[in-house]
Amino acid sequence: MRQSDIVAEVSNDKQTLTALVEQDNRVVYFYIFAREDLRDRFPKMRACWVRNLVPAPVNDDTDAMEQGIAPMLAAQYCRNLEGEAPLDPAQIQILWNESDDGAALWYQGLLLAVIPGWSLYIDHSVCYSAGCIKQNPLTFPLGSASTNTQCELAEKTRLFWRDWQNEFSNPWPKIQRKLLESYEERFGPSLKYYLINQGNWPPMAISQHEDEENYYFFTVGMSIRPMPQIDIVFSDEAEKHRRIELAFSVGKEYVTEENAVQMASALSGYAQVPWTTLSWLGEGHTLMSPMAPLGFEGHVISSALCGPADKMRLPKIYGDPVNQFWVSPVFTSELEFAQAKPNGGFELVAAMIENDIGFVFAPRSAVI
Repeated sequence: MRQSDIVAEVSNDKQTLTALVEQDNRVVYFYIFAREDLRDRFPKMRACWVRNLVPAPVNDDTDAMEQGIAPMLAAQYCRNLEGEAPLDPAQIQILWNESDDGAALWYQGLLLAVIPGWSLYIDHSVCYSAGCIKQNPLTFPLGSASTNTQCELAEKTRLFWRDWQNEFSNPWPKIQRKLLESYEERFGPSLKYYLINQGNWPPMAISQHEDEENYYFFTVGMSIRPMPQIDIVFSDEAEKHRRIELAFSVGKEYVTEENAVQMASALSGYAQVPWTTLSWLGEGHTLMSPMAPLGFEGHVISSALCGPADKMRLPKIYGDPVNQFWVSPVFTSELEFAQAKPNGGFELVAAMIENDIGFVFAPRSAVI
């Protein structure tokens, strides 16, 4: 048996995960593994059998597993019993999903395998292979778009990336316009616009607005991609939680415009957090930031701090509702309280509301 060769290797957008295709003279596998500094959270490589290159063994390939090498798939699970041709590296395409935590393997325009993003957050590996016809310890059947959601989602992802790479069908102008229209309808025209994506995909910006009393800042474009983990955390209700935009407001009587912009710059870092950490943001979550106002340690994000009269209805993005969360500065004692127990962030927000603290930042005392 010859040594395995890596025939394709692609990192995701934020370089947190790497997907690769490896083959020897017996078998082909598709893998996803985490960056070294994330392996305390994601220690297990996700492995997906793709195809046997020689006739399938009658029984499970336990000899290979005992030797610590990639096992072939047993004949009863294989679509092709005689084995298939090795993969040509030039014909391989690996596409990461929109949430940046799962990937699909395409070959000569055909879908061969899928490792879904949500499999990263459970104890055992889950993957799907077109060469598999029956569930087994190595993989699940991929089937077709009409029989398997993973197959359907992989095709949607392919079309998603095709649109973003085509200057004529690029979705950004429409998404940008709809979000800005929502902000302007409630808070007046966008007076300044700051790009925060450093020239990288996805396009993101902060739009600045104001009225007689306050400065307002809104992220534009964070909702383009769904957040990681949401499918596992919220299951059937994932579509209600996977896309967000952030907002910050501060009273004019307390700060200059320059200071307001500096405070709002925390949004720029937070807008990347779900994908740089493979996590998600939701009601009551807290974050530390050096951009918090003097005396404050970080922020809590909440939609509940905004009363019904001030809530905005943001446009749907890719058919999903978009949640808007206001970023509110918190003291060290409040941050520690929120992070010390389950649902601590909810209790912190409730205490803030009880003390008449809303979404517009103003000097205040700690509620914890």
